[in-house]
Amino acid sequence: MQRSSEHDEEAALGRRFVSEALQNPHNAAILERLPFLGLPDVWLVAGCLFQTVWNLRSGLAPTAHIKDYDLFYFDASDLSEASEQQVQARVTAVFADLPITVEAKNQARVHLWYEQWFGYPYQALQSARQGIERFLVPCTCVGLQSGVAEQASTLYAPYGLDELYAGILRPNAQCPHLPLFQAKAQSYRERWGWLQIREMAGASS
Repeated sequence: MQRSSEHDEEAALGRRFVSEALQNPHNAAILERLPFLGLPDVWLVAGCLFQTVWNLRSGLAPTAHIKDYDLFYFDASDLSEASEQQVQARVTAVFADLPITVEAKNQARVHLWYEQWFGYPYQALQSARQGIERFLVPCTCVGLQSGVAEQASTLYAPYGLDELYAGILRPNAQCPHLPLFQAKAQSYRERWGWLQIREMAGASS
């Protein structure tokens, strides 16, 4: 019975998260148009979602402090940078009327550039969901897919939503790059001062 109750609470929190994320009109517009891009395994991810929730908790406008809007897709058939740039051009055109920056990244090719860019090796991914799982802060590992017909949007939150709503920032064991975590967490704290940074022993530097 307790497990059923926990499941119900988790489902309710998921519905709350989707509802709050969609109070940001840019998130709603992106999800509405996402199917028209024709991208495989495509998700609206991370900052634009959880930061909208943090804004509402802070009494701010849903769109406050959000720097960009990120799309993850997975296309292992073409790992070229040129193909990703073509997708980006299409994404930019589809959302050109919105006063925001929308960036699309093929998760099938992240391992090709991550180490050169960030200084740490990165194991090849097998899906866009695996990319969502690897954000530096577990509570920020969230993604939404467009609903089909009358169905609600699909939420992926591999580590749950409790820490997101509690504002707990800790390193992700799936991507334990402590200096990158510290910089990211501090950036969040500067914008949402009620967040708590909790560094755990054993994270590699």
